Amino acid sequence: MSTAVLHCLPSGAADARRLAERLGLPLQDIAIHRFPDGEIRVTVGSAAPASIIYASLDRPNDKLIAILFAAEALRREGAKRLVLVAPYLCYMRQDAAFHPGEAISQRTVGRLLAATVDRVVTVDAHLHRTADIEAVFPGIEADNLSAMPAIAGALAGIDSATIVAGPDAESRPWVSDLATRLGLACAVGRKIRRGDRSVEIDFAGQPAVAGRPVLLVDDIVSSGGTLTTCARTLTEAGAATIDAVITHALFPPEMTGEFARAGIRSVRSTSSVAHPTNAIPLDAVLAAALRRELT
Repeated sequence: MSTAVLHCLPSGAADARRLAERLGLPLQDIAIHRFPDGEIRVTVGSAAPASIIYASLDRPNDKLIAILFAAEALRREGAKRLVLVAPYLCYMRQDAAFHPGEAISQRTVGRLLAATVDRVVTVDAHLHRTADIEAVFPGIEADNLSAMPAIAGALAGIDSATIVAGPDAESRPWVSDLATRLGLACAVGRKIRRGDRSVEIDFAGQPAVAGRPVLLVDDIVSSGGTLTTCARTLTEAGAATIDAVITHALFPPEMTGEFARAGIRSVRSTSSVAHPTNAIPLDAVLAAALRRELT
């Protein structure tokens, strides 16, 4: 029996298969049966001393329950170490109670997973005021990988006149990282949020975009409001073309038409969340982080 096995939820089977092949690991499906009342039954394959669960946590509620059940079964079947690979990590936005009575979901989900697995591996977790991913998962190992190496590799040969742009100060770390890797100038906007779907973005004081291609970069796009507003602002500023690259594509696929109307020529995302815009696999980034689990 292999000393390590990769297990996957049904929604991540294609990405997990590529990762298993890269690592030379057997892949076991986690089977989920849904009863008429909404409860689920989870069945795992053969466990190994090191058992890796691949489950990207978009649409997370049922997946979290499935992970808990799979972990119980794998431990009972002999797994000594459980590693959760969640390229997209859910419930990280709510890291504080902004209004009386609000639950702090980041804290709750972090503690739940920390009590279930021995290590969490994720990509560009949406951390606002949390300085380190390990603070989310007390007592276990946690890795917050960057998607920028994979994105930079996919963009090799991009027009040297391109400006890498981000919508707000939160985007600065990955905008700066990607621009440095590609040898390009960058610009970061100032975002004023008026509501969940209403924002204003100002690029005053940033490098001029008139007549130049722009590459918009964001970590998460869900409603698409920030991306479209940013694109319209850049179009009004005279950008020659606008392309977008996203780590986590959570928006409905039909939103691509609205992005096009806002002036975005193309949208590419990483494979962190299964989506029609997926064009940048994270296999190499994830495999590099997991190789020490194979020894």
